[in-house]
Formats: sequence, structure tokens, C-alpha cells
Amino acid sequence: MPADDQNVFVSPPETPQVPPGPGFHATRTQRVTLIIGLLVALWLMLDLFASVLAPFVAAAVLAYALDPPTTQLTRLGLPRGAAALLMMIAVIAGVLLFALLLYPLVVVQIGLLVHRIPQYATLVQGWAREVLTHLQDNFGPDVVNDKLRDLVSGQAGSMLSILLSTVTGVIGGSFAIFNLLSIAIVTPVVGFYLLRDWPKVVHMVDSWLPHRYRDVIRAQAREVDRILSAWVRGQALCCLLLALYYAASLTVAGLDLGLIVGLMAGLLSFIPYVGSITGGVTAIGLALAQYPLWRGVMVVGGILVIGQILEGYVIYPRFLGDRVELPAVWVIFALFAGGAAFGFLGVMLAVPVAATIGVLARFWLRRYLESPLYLDPPSA
Repeated sequence: MPADDQNVFVSPPETPQVPPGPGFHATRTQRVTLIIGLLVALWLMLDLFASVLAPFVAAAVLAYALDPPTTQLTRLGLPRGAAALLMMIAVIAGVLLFALLLYPLVVVQIGLLVHRIPQYATLVQGWAREVLTHLQDNFGPDVVNDKLRDLVSGQAGSMLSILLSTVTGVIGGSFAIFNLLSIAIVTPVVGFYLLRDWPKVVHMVDSWLPHRYRDVIRAQAREVDRILSAWVRGQALCCLLLALYYAASLTVAGLDLGLIVGLMAGLLSFIPYVGSITGGVTAIGLALAQYPLWRGVMVVGGILVIGQILEGYVIYPRFLGDRVELPAVWVIFALFAGGAAFGFLGVMLAVPVAATIGVLARFWLRRYLESPLYLDPPSA
């Protein structure tokens, strides 16, 4: 990614400083106390206000992602406020257009799902009964008896109804609706102000850096920015392309709920392997329930295989490449750990925190490999 497209932390003009008098130096205890105090304050803020911070964090992510094109507009002579407003209007228009185009199709497919739940439940019951009958014939009634077979086949059918009611309750919950409305309304407003004032915010934070470690902190911040900007923008493009491919291909193949399954598989691809596994299992399961012959299942399987080839050898190498030094296992752990600690807010903060920890870990590893702790020869 070119340097002009990154949120590069440019050092502001240095203000002449009066040299401190003799003995005016921070002790190691003061430095450690400051770092621990900042970490504790950040943790308490997240713990206390996690339920209301989601739209503000989303606005900060949006402003971070839109800063490079906004900066390009300002270089063309447009005022920063007008450029920020234009970018936010473009984003809102794109989201509304996407929602208006997909809303009728999504509503139709959700209605189809609700209508066919009994049919899918019957098919699952029959499949479970056939499997248990086969096991009973092979291993005898001592291993699989008739009561167990009837119980499992009955419960297998009711699992779909329970799953549907659970999903409906989660989607229709008042707290979920409140969060969705707050993100939809508050995020664009806060995002505009953050995007407009982004250079001032970066300059202000830079002015707070301690003089002794300013160059080191700036270097690490630029490294975090390089990795994070590549991941955010590259992953967004990858998820969008995969969602379009899976949704269009599964819909053309005639799979019930193909649009929803394809969008889900593409949008969940920001979690390594989760989007492909979830979408693949769901698509194959729907294909087995819908098509009486294996031909339809093979078509759906071929679409999924081609999607994996495009993802692994075309889309990800093109838009992410080697610029993102975030291993898949580290991203998965960060997302799950963030979700377990702070819910949806933790998921949004997981990747930036993981990128920052990764940069700091590599920095301290280099320091360790150059220090006497590592280089001291063994004792005679």
C-alpha cells in the first residue's frame, strides 16, 4: 500500500523546549506507575461503558478507514469539513442502496425459511431414523434400541424449531434493536466529526508523547498503522468480493436461502475459516434437504470449492498479500477473547489490539535478542 494511502503518524513541528533543571528526571517507578495506571483506567472504562461504546468505536474505525480518501480530497482543494461530509454521505448512500436492493430478496428468503422449517424437520427426522436403523442392524439392539432411535429422531427434528426460535429472539430482542439503532444513528454523526478532526486528533495525541520515548513510540505507531490499515481495507474488500460471489453463485444454482447463506459466508470471512466452514456446512445441508439427487449437491459443492480457490489463490494474495503480519490463529483467538471479555465491543477492538500487541511483541523480541540477557556467553 502506498505511503499516501496510510494513516501515517507524521511528526508535528517541534516546539522549543526549555531543558529541565538538574535532578528533573522521571524515575523508573514513575514510568511503570504511569503505564499501569493508564492500562487500569482503560480497562475500567471498557468494563463500565462497554454497553454504550460500540457506536463510538465503530465511528472511530470508520474515520480511520476513510481518512486516506478524505486527505486526497483535501489535496485537491476541498476543505476538510466538506471532504469529510462528502465521504460520509457516500458511505451512507452506498449502505442504503445496498439495503434497498437486498431487502426484498432477504425478506422473501426469510419467509421461505419459516415456511419450510417443518419440511426440513421432517427430513432431518427421517435421516436420523435411517442412520440409527442402519446402526441397529450392524451392531444389534443392545447398542441401539428402538427407544433410543425414536428419541433421537424426534429430538433431531425439534432442534430446528428451537434454533429458529432462538435466532428470532436474539434478532428481535429490545437490547439488540437498541444497539442496532444506536449504531445506525450515532455512528455516522460521530464518524463525521472524528473524520473532520482526524489530523488534529493525531497531532494532539502525538504532542502528549513523552520526549524520551517519542521516536520509539512513533516508529511502533507507524508499524501498527501499516499492518492495521492493510488488514482493515484488504479484509473489507475480500469479504465484499466473497459475499458477492457466494450470494450470486448459490442464488443462480437455485439453492433455497442461497442469497442469505452466501452473504453470511462472505461477511464472516473476516474470521479465518469461520465464514467458509459455516457457509459450506449450511449450504451443503440445505442442498441435501432440497435436491433429491446428488447432482444438485455436487453443484453446490463445486461452487464452494471454487470459492475456496478464489479466496486462497486470487483474492487474499491480491488484496492482503504479505503486508498483514497477523497469523490466522492469533486473529481467531483475539476475536473470541474480545467477545468473551466485552461482547460486541470486544470483537470490534480485537484486531486493532491484536495488531498492537503483535508489533510490541516483535519490538521487545528484537530488544531482547540484542540485549545481554540473550547475548551473555555461558559461564565457564
